[in-house]
Amino acid sequence: MHPMNIQPLLEELLLARGPGGQEDEVRQICLRELGKHCDEVFVDEAGNVRGLIKAAGEASQTQPIRVMAHLDEIAMIVKKVRPDGNLEVVALGGAQPISFGVCPVDILGDSQCLPGVLSYGSMHNTGGSAQGRDVLSGAVQWSDVHVITRCSQEELTVAGVRPGVRVVLSRHWRRPFQVKDTVAAHFLDDRAPLAAVITAAQQLKNKRHALKQDVWFICTTLEEESNAGALYAAARVPGDTTIAVEVGPVLEEYGTVLSADPIINTGDQKGYYTRSVVDALVKAAQRSGYQPQVALLVDFSSDASAIMSAGVAARVGCIAIPTENTHGFEMVLHEGIVACAATLTEYLLCPLG
Repeated sequence: MHPMNIQPLLEELLLARGPGGQEDEVRQICLRELGKHCDEVFVDEAGNVRGLIKAAGEASQTQPIRVMAHLDEIAMIVKKVRPDGNLEVVALGGAQPISFGVCPVDILGDSQCLPGVLSYGSMHNTGGSAQGRDVLSGAVQWSDVHVITRCSQEELTVAGVRPGVRVVLSRHWRRPFQVKDTVAAHFLDDRAPLAAVITAAQQLKNKRHALKQDVWFICTTLEEESNAGALYAAARVPGDTTIAVEVGPVLEEYGTVLSADPIINTGDQKGYYTRSVVDALVKAAQRSGYQPQVALLVDFSSDASAIMSAGVAARVGCIAIPTENTHGFEMVLHEGIVACAATLTEYLLCPLG
């Protein structure tokens, strides 16, 4: 698939709001798109989207392969509603105040979605308070952050705004920005991998005659917080091998660069990936015409490493799209999404390398 053909789907995914535990908008897109290519597609009790492509011909004795990419994004969650109507928030997932800056937000109340502005307070301060000193030094903590709503406590109560309500970047702030051969946006983690997975499902459907085992495509919930969706699915969906599709950090310390060549992860903070799976992914990338970037991503984790560490997967691997500014205003090459999909498809057709 040409990179330009992925852009409309990617933009729709980026504009969809999907904080952990409230990924409905992203879920509906994935359900619709996988439904075009899979033999079965449904939402399980944990909120994961599951799509199955069956191997052609007689039922294979080979165990299915599970492919996982996550629905959720880093966001914020309301800790306290102040008497003045401003909101105290904390991170939902691996978010830091620097990830978002001072920006417009959507407050996803139980009955209404309200606009707000994420604020660190005025920059014209003397440092007379702890919050002011943090802002002036650039070391902003979540305790220094609040959301300005311009609503009374009574108005917020009517809208269903309370502790536990999710706060996300406004759609005003979510549109992708084209920079030469790259797309830049918040939440390419994990919207770019979702686009790659959907593309791989399309490609696999057209090559099912060569498929030797069933493939489950699982769009998981709550990856950024706890990997709960992946753990739930891994305990119930058949398959000994699981592949996580992710974004991969572009950093000198990992030897990774911003290019189309996919990153094949060999391990992260939750453990090391299965050597035979890593080797097969490397060969699949090479057969697809790319030079894989093999890396040990120490400060990283994925659905695959989480289920491996929990003992609910026999073999795991992780393929990642090279991404600049992870958990910030991220950048990937258009061709990087295509390369990831092509490599994933090639692996699923020949998982033994």
